[in-house]
Amino acid sequence: MTTASFVTAYAVVNPAWALLPVLPGPTKPPVFFRHFPSPLHAFIWRNWNLVPIERLALVLETNPNEVRRLASAMELPPIQPVSADQLKRSYLTLIRRNWHLLPREQLLTLLDWTDEKLTFTLQEDDFFYIKLGSIKPECHPIKFTEAPTETKVREKQLARWIREEFSGGFPTHQEPLFQFVKDLSKPPEKMTLPASSGMSPRFGYAYFALFGDPLLEPGIDPYPEGYLEQMATAGMDGTWMHIVLSKITPFPWDQALSEQWEQRLENLGKLVKKARQHGIGIYLYLNEPRFLPLAFFDKNPELKGVTIGQQAALCTSHPQVQQYLTDSIALIVNRIPELAGFFSITASENYTNCWSHGKGDGCPRCSKRSPAEVIAELNGIYMTGIQRGIVSKNATSKPQLIVWDWGWKTGFAEEIIPRLPKEAALMSVSEWELPIERGGIKNVVGEYSISSIGPGPRASRHWAIARQNGLKTIAKIQAGNTWEIAAVPYIPAIENVATHAKNLRNAGVEGLMLGWTLGGYPSPNLEVVAEMGSSSTIEPLEAMQKVAKRRFGLAARAVTEAWRQFSRAFTEFPYHVGVVYNAPLQVGPANLLWPEPTGYKASMVGLAYDDLKSWQSSYPTDVFINQLEKVATGFTQALKILKKETSALRLTNPQKQMLAGECRVAETVAIHYGSIALQARFIQLRDQLAAGDLPKIDREEKLAALENILKKEIQLAKQMVLLQAQDSRLGFEASNHYFYVCNDLAEKVINCRDLLDNWLPDLKKALFKNG
Repeated sequence: MTTASFVTAYAVVNPAWALLPVLPGPTKPPVFFRHFPSPLHAFIWRNWNLVPIERLALVLETNPNEVRRLASAMELPPIQPVSADQLKRSYLTLIRRNWHLLPREQLLTLLDWTDEKLTFTLQEDDFFYIKLGSIKPECHPIKFTEAPTETKVREKQLARWIREEFSGGFPTHQEPLFQFVKDLSKPPEKMTLPASSGMSPRFGYAYFALFGDPLLEPGIDPYPEGYLEQMATAGMDGTWMHIVLSKITPFPWDQALSEQWEQRLENLGKLVKKARQHGIGIYLYLNEPRFLPLAFFDKNPELKGVTIGQQAALCTSHPQVQQYLTDSIALIVNRIPELAGFFSITASENYTNCWSHGKGDGCPRCSKRSPAEVIAELNGIYMTGIQRGIVSKNATSKPQLIVWDWGWKTGFAEEIIPRLPKEAALMSVSEWELPIERGGIKNVVGEYSISSIGPGPRASRHWAIARQNGLKTIAKIQAGNTWEIAAVPYIPAIENVATHAKNLRNAGVEGLMLGWTLGGYPSPNLEVVAEMGSSSTIEPLEAMQKVAKRRFGLAARAVTEAWRQFSRAFTEFPYHVGVVYNAPLQVGPANLLWPEPTGYKASMVGLAYDDLKSWQSSYPTDVFINQLEKVATGFTQALKILKKETSALRLTNPQKQMLAGECRVAETVAIHYGSIALQARFIQLRDQLAAGDLPKIDREEKLAALENILKKEIQLAKQMVLLQAQDSRLGFEASNHYFYVCNDLAEKVINCRDLLDNWLPDLKKALFKNG
């Protein structure tokens, strides 16, 4: 989910109709990867064992033997087969790592995609173009050529660094990438379900589902039988899927827009039926109707609403658009009577209704109506479609409509909620508007926080209005993980999660959305949430002990205490929505260090670069660093105690494996935050030295500090590569795929070696050339 400030026109066009270019306007040169002898070396390194060698050779217009020879010269590991399944699940990883290397044409060759498919992905795959910074660097084509002598010298230096830093050879994934898909596709060894919970639904996103167009991906099952059982065992009773309405129902004004809608709808029906057999209901994400290019309205001018850029709304105040929405939803419900329901977002996210971004005064119809009237009516249209679908099927149960107030401006709720259908439920982000203070700096939580324990005043206020008007109340939380760190399957700050669930239970909240695209791993966090809803009197400690005993047996006491210490440490996280979206929280030690400013702005949970100002947001640099260090130190100390207290316990093999995984997750959190603190200090020192006019003793101290940081960053990258090599879950999130792989962590090591061996000596000479 994004805030309105991150939403641009390029993320909202319905991509099947007259696709707009995703790369308009001015661009800029790519960043310079000085630690590689050439862009050719960088390309082979970054794609090695992620793309078949034949495809790499095709991009470079050479033969596989030449690619293999250069890879060997860099000490890269032996070539491994890359499965079709891996390619389908890692395309975002490939796009991201080549964004500053390949021009668009070569990127298409690498992916073996059409231009239309790339545009669709950049626009519709959870705003991926925004995550890439809404700019495509102007890269030059990379061709395979014989390297000049200077490049070969640097090539030998790179190989020497690898031999020195990795005596056992280039780090590789001992557990294959995406092994967790196979593991989670198996049913749990014991079907020990948490006690039934009084809070329902409890729905979240599938841990490894594709986001863009999942209903047309042959061979990619987002809900294997075993995973559905795993979800139920973890205490979930629902999940949700991203859809575009015109993709699963006929679009009346242009049938080409809905090509293969019958196949998508049929596949959806099969998924819904299968999930129901395991006690899991499927909810569909309604963010409709999507804006369309202006060319569409040349033929349909009467449907046009507000215009933004080169697109305009299908005005929901127009009877034909209302009929389209009603008919489409009725068709879905009619064909799929077992569907659990829909949840709607009607302000922000995509451009949809005329008032979705507060610009309805530009529409000839909606300008005469208030935002509240338009938004409430739209949700009423959704409900009418649901009811018509039910009537035509004579169903005994009906899909639920969950109205999400995400993005509603202050004052909207008071006007919208009383106008909503009484059969609907009102969902609010629980922690929104929660006041916090970290390191003496006061802030207010927007969303996505486990470090802050809700509910906040906004949600409480909206739920009260909903109850007054007879609506059910649902809280949107992040129970598993958050953008505070999504590179782990869950954040083991479980006492925070349990306390939040207790607060919601006591507040009378009736259901939970457990997370956006992140957090769907069947974790102890989700089990604890279910336990907290099983009784009106159970306390967080008791719920944690129950879950820990189920998972870890004799180690339950030690694990429970570690969870409590992790939770206390996590409350020190320097929360701000700017920190959450801009800091390199997801890449941690894989984020590169730059000897000079890159000039690039950090992008939303994507490419952080060296944009420290955006990373720290409202926190002063020293406070930002100190708070991250507090979290890292707290996790490290708690983990040390946990390992000591459980080392001699007689656990079963499954319990040992689960405990080892728990420790890897906690260690990853500590490494990420510790590394980001070092990176921030590096940038601070780099910029201070560049500013000049420092006394000699200060220059010496700062240079020594830079050297120490680079050595510590090497240690953390090597520590993290060992963890990820053993655990395929680390570094992955469903809507971003792998944030990093072993190649990237090894690259960080040579990045630091280049700065230590080449840049730092040159900097010392420059700083002391005049004494």
